[in-house]
Amino acid sequence: MDVKKTGTTTLALLCKDGIVMGAESKATSGFMVANKEVKKLFQIDDRIAMSVAGDVSDVQQLVRILRAEIKLYKLETQEEMKVKAVATLLSNIMYARKLFPYLAQIIVAGIDRLGKHIYSFDPAGACIEEKYVATGSGSVFVYGILEKDYKEGMKVKEGIALVKQAIKVAKERDVFSGGEKIWLGIINDQGVEIREEEL
Repeated sequence: MDVKKTGTTTLALLCKDGIVMGAESKATSGFMVANKEVKKLFQIDDRIAMSVAGDVSDVQQLVRILRAEIKLYKLETQEEMKVKAVATLLSNIMYARKLFPYLAQIIVAGIDRLGKHIYSFDPAGACIEEKYVATGSGSVFVYGILEKDYKEGMKVKEGIALVKQAIKVAKERDVFSGGEKIWLGIINDQGVEIREEEL
């Protein structure tokens, strides 16, 4: 049986004045680079975003499902959906398919009236709240940087520098991470900003 090799590097960390997310932009299929400019960060609500690592069709479907469910919730209740509720919804969706799982590692991060939150998910729907987290094949390299340099209470500006440094390390050491760009997501009380920068 041939094993399909895929990889990526995504991460998120809590900061004093917001949340910073990051991802590189390489997509691989086996040992072939399929694309060098793939977007891996998505806004799913006014102050909630998610990063994706894994099978492209699976993660695209999960993004569409979450966006639709959040819109339906807002129409029915006239309220924003809490980040924990979005996390629970995604966990339930993924768990329902655990025998034929979505091949994805997901990070959901956002701000609501209860505070700032980051949740990580495995393909079976396990959901864990984190202060910082990394997913994908490059995560083993990223955790070395985060364990050493992450500080509670750091500012978003410091978080952006740390995310960039961690992704650059993953690009250098993980053959399945890299590409042409870094995707950065900044979440604060005003909303979500997702931007790209050259790697």
